[in-house]
Amino acid sequence: MSLYTRNIIKKTICLFVAGCFIFSSISPVSAQSVLNLPHPGTMISPTHSFSPVILRGIRLHQDNSLRFDFIVDSGDNDLSGQDFEDESMKLIKYFLASLTVPEDEFWVNLSPYEKDRIISEGLGDTELGRDLLAQDYILKQLISSLMYPEEKLGNEFWNRIYKKAQDQFGTTEIPINTFHKVWIVPDKAVVFEDNGRAFVGNRHLKVMLEQDYIKVDPFV
Repeated sequence: MSLYTRNIIKKTICLFVAGCFIFSSISPVSAQSVLNLPHPGTMISPTHSFSPVILRGIRLHQDNSLRFDFIVDSGDNDLSGQDFEDESMKLIKYFLASLTVPEDEFWVNLSPYEKDRIISEGLGDTELGRDLLAQDYILKQLISSLMYPEEKLGNEFWNRIYKKAQDQFGTTEIPINTFHKVWIVPDKAVVFEDNGRAFVGNRHLKVMLEQDYIKVDPFV
């Protein structure tokens, strides 16, 4: 096997591992279009733990570095037949799209303070980018719903906030900024690699406040 072929295989496997982080997060939304997302202000609730259809492994053929075989885990969807094939093909297209998008363009952002920086141009041309934006939207809807003061969890949250304000400042009549930009980034993965094949075992995403992320990557 030539050095060029080995480099292609190594790069593809690395991109596949990174993709597994992302695709395992966006799969639950990928089955619906953006037009079916909840309207702004709609209350949504957390669901039970759920494992979507995800890419688990990949095999590269040493005699043809552009030929891939994918291992797809059906998760908890219990899909079969054409439905499973369609969902698998969607994930494979996500992966192939990720090969064409530069690493520094692989982000989405729905910050109300950055309305001109929603999605990069390269990622914005793909269905993958659309569904990543959909996930970000749902995440913000969920957080807002959990913080709603009329519900039990939201009420407990605000009671703790005002208690802390009272303890520190002697009053609750102070402006409270609840907006914090959050970064969700790959943390680590266990990858088994052998003879042009890679299988992703455990993987984990890290959730960080922006000030913590900037300490890790000061060039943000």
